[in-house]
Amino acid sequence: MRRADRLFQIIQVLRRTGKPLTADAIAEELETSKRTIYRDIATLIGQRVPIRGEAGMGYILEKGFDLPPLMLTPDEIEAAVLGAQWVAGHADPVLSRAAQDLIAKIADTVPERLRPFVLEPASRARPHWGQEPDRIDMARTRAQIHEGKKITLRYRDEQGRDSERTIWPIAIGYHEAVRILAAWCELRKDFRSFRTDRVVDAEYHDDCYPERRAALRAKWRRSLVWEHPADT
Repeated sequence: MRRADRLFQIIQVLRRTGKPLTADAIAEELETSKRTIYRDIATLIGQRVPIRGEAGMGYILEKGFDLPPLMLTPDEIEAAVLGAQWVAGHADPVLSRAAQDLIAKIADTVPERLRPFVLEPASRARPHWGQEPDRIDMARTRAQIHEGKKITLRYRDEQGRDSERTIWPIAIGYHEAVRILAAWCELRKDFRSFRTDRVVDAEYHDDCYPERRAALRAKWRRSLVWEHPADT
């Protein structure tokens, strides 16, 4: 690894963790020596990168520091393009177009030497295949999630029975052939998952649900409600 790339990677490693990292841990990830890491960190500090810490105790990158946009490594480009390919083939039309635009922006912005990693990536995501169509406005549903607002669904289960649910939407999960809307259900007073292709109608409310979004999402993560709906 070139020294310039290694300096960049040290910043990336420190930026992704919120706790002090020892030179040993950084050296192990970057497959180099601890002495090299000490020397590189001294160089970064000399270049006014706000790294705090000391040998034996660990190092941390102060908040607020960032690098110029799209200073991406080849592996990061592959990851971004692969993810965007998958979204382009599996998400709703709005996100699909956004994913295609993202790939084009990356190609236009990265240095010429990195452009083949965008235009001719080594990894490929399978395109759209056998997916059930959404029967809900996905863009508006995402907006309700971000704003913490309620939705009332008329929902049809696999036996064809209709029910009406007022939900507190939390996240949209992408399975291979269907999409799942995870939410707190006021009727069941618990977390539930709803297939977006089984929604008959949706009413979007302006009022926010009473619980703080962060607290609700934390509870939901502990519940791990990503399974296929049980229609209950």
